Amino acid sequence: MDAKQLRKYADLAVRVGVNLQPGQHLVIGYGIRQVLPEHIEFVRMLTAAGYDAGAKFVQVEWGDEWWQRETIRRGSLETLEARARWQLSWIEQLAEEGAAFIGIPASDPNLFQGVDANRVTQANRAVASVFRAFNDKRTNDEYSWTLVSAPTQAWADQVYPELPPEQRVEALWKDILFCARADGDDPIADWREHIDNLKRRSQRLNQLGIRKLHYRGPGTDLTIRLHERAYFTAALQHTPEGVRFVANMPTEEVYTAPLKDGVDGVVSSTMPLNHNGHLIDGIRLRFEQGRIVEYHATKGEDALRDIIEADEGSHYLGEVALVPVDSPIAKLGRLFYNTLFDENASCHLAIGKAYPLVEGGHDLEREQWAEYGLNESLMHVDFMMGSPELDIDAETADGNTVSLFRGGRWTESV
Repeated sequence: MDAKQLRKYADLAVRVGVNLQPGQHLVIGYGIRQVLPEHIEFVRMLTAAGYDAGAKFVQVEWGDEWWQRETIRRGSLETLEARARWQLSWIEQLAEEGAAFIGIPASDPNLFQGVDANRVTQANRAVASVFRAFNDKRTNDEYSWTLVSAPTQAWADQVYPELPPEQRVEALWKDILFCARADGDDPIADWREHIDNLKRRSQRLNQLGIRKLHYRGPGTDLTIRLHERAYFTAALQHTPEGVRFVANMPTEEVYTAPLKDGVDGVVSSTMPLNHNGHLIDGIRLRFEQGRIVEYHATKGEDALRDIIEADEGSHYLGEVALVPVDSPIAKLGRLFYNTLFDENASCHLAIGKAYPLVEGGHDLEREQWAEYGLNESLMHVDFMMGSPELDIDAETADGNTVSLFRGGRWTESV
């Protein structure tokens, strides 16, 4: 891959993704998203881009998936949890000093194949619990953060089995840069235009005063109510200091928080989900008054069970995201086995924790979330349910019905 284009991608992540300010710390890798050995070249570019933007210090949290697999398979999980607490203390110190955070999700979709599922679940929950308070602040936009990606051989092998092995990483790099709108002459300008377009779409939805969404498609007949103060947004967010940042690169979605007890009906997934090294396919969920009361999967049902049974909040939804089937990523027609990309090719829902997308939501204490119908959970797992057969109607506050999606695409009304 052309080094100049990769450096543009690194600059994009630093200057638009986290919008690093002079004197800030930059953290690359944290929690379960540690930097893999195959990302050394790209992370060096991120580091240089960070210092060029005025970073005070760039922290890189190195890791290795083989080590992770073998440690979960054979090592002490208690020691693994203690290690996470030690890592957290340093990350929290940097966060308190105003750090920005970049994660690079690029896991092997088959990482834990053949490993005791109970040990995988125990290890992942332990680390997630250690980092929970930090992640709550991060997803509450108290820090600037972004997710970008870079290939690994194992991931590329899964995505491009039709290509010779030596060509797969290069092919994945090309698609990553395309999906992230980082393959042009001026990615930063391209992104500013793109995110403005998404913001205009979310503003149009907010003007409609939507109170309920009705999804209809193969295996799906689902209604989702929204709180009267809920709003749609795009991935452009602001820290308390007013610094703009983009949480996902790529992003093609506009999204909101559902009313916790306002989901009824059935929904079926349309794409496999790679979750913590397990593939889950053929998901079918049934909801009553917001709660998942029945769940199935044609593949990976045990992994789905581990998600839903993690805690009480993981029996509810936390996010509703709208993505048309004619988005640039969807048009590629390729399954990436990576939620950062697959969720931007399809409408999706998230099991678990909500983002506080109600008016004044970022100022709420956690004890106040229930009052606004916001769900709390250790989990936040997106699964894809969009398709060319999906129709979505919205019921507005004044009782009108507005068609949002027909055949998986935005209608002219929005």
